[in-house]
Amino acid sequence: MESLVFLFGLLGNITTGLVYLSPAKTFWEIVMRRTTGDYESIPYICKLVNAYMWVYYGVLKPDSLLVATVNGFGGVAEIAYIIIFLLFAPPRMKARTAIMFGISDVAFPAVVVLVTQLMLDTEQQIEAAGFLSLCFSMVAYASPLSAMKTVVMTKSVEYMPFLLSFMLFINGGVWTVYAVLTSDWFIGIPNGSGFLLGASQLVLYAIYWKPKASHKIPNGCGFLLGTSQLVLYAIYWKPKASHKVITLSGDDEHLEDQLISNSSL
Repeated sequence: MESLVFLFGLLGNITTGLVYLSPAKTFWEIVMRRTTGDYESIPYICKLVNAYMWVYYGVLKPDSLLVATVNGFGGVAEIAYIIIFLLFAPPRMKARTAIMFGISDVAFPAVVVLVTQLMLDTEQQIEAAGFLSLCFSMVAYASPLSAMKTVVMTKSVEYMPFLLSFMLFINGGVWTVYAVLTSDWFIGIPNGSGFLLGASQLVLYAIYWKPKASHKIPNGCGFLLGTSQLVLYAIYWKPKASHKVITLSGDDEHLEDQLISNSSL
């Protein structure tokens, strides 16, 4: 049993790590453009406080180090994303991001740690941290519902990337199995919900996905077509007929007559 718990905890670390890294491309584009455009910082501020709560829960609960490690990594990633926002956001969004970061990601976690450490015993601390983690995770997992609504309304999966839906499905499933093995329903409830949401998104993807029409010749076909053309060219190519080179000969007295007669060739 312990080996299975470790295995699924390790798999959960991998899948959750990939989920935390999924916005990296977006933030690289922000750095290259040197502007945040229409992106909002709220999702990353919420994910950071969620990571904090899971780290706190993983540290408090015995044998839950794998929960703490991956969310510690996620917290570092979210801090990096927020710093990029603070560097490249317009002044108004920059100020709003700084205020929300100070309240949600600095003051709130500090208050939670102080209150639970000073007023609750160890078991109550674990339950409080687990309950807060569950609540923040449910909020995070509820965000794809808007994307699912958009898919149904537009009958298009353009705004619901397949890879993210697949990772939501896999990540939720792995942590749900881990929760069953450890009888940890603070982990099981939000991740079970994430697993079901991911499965629902994949079903919608199967229903509404349409291949994009393309008029381009695939590279392999283009290579064969070009090679065939070169072979045909080599077989049927013939040099163009050219004018004969006339060599003048004879006595000088006949030169004019030769030129006149040759001009008719």
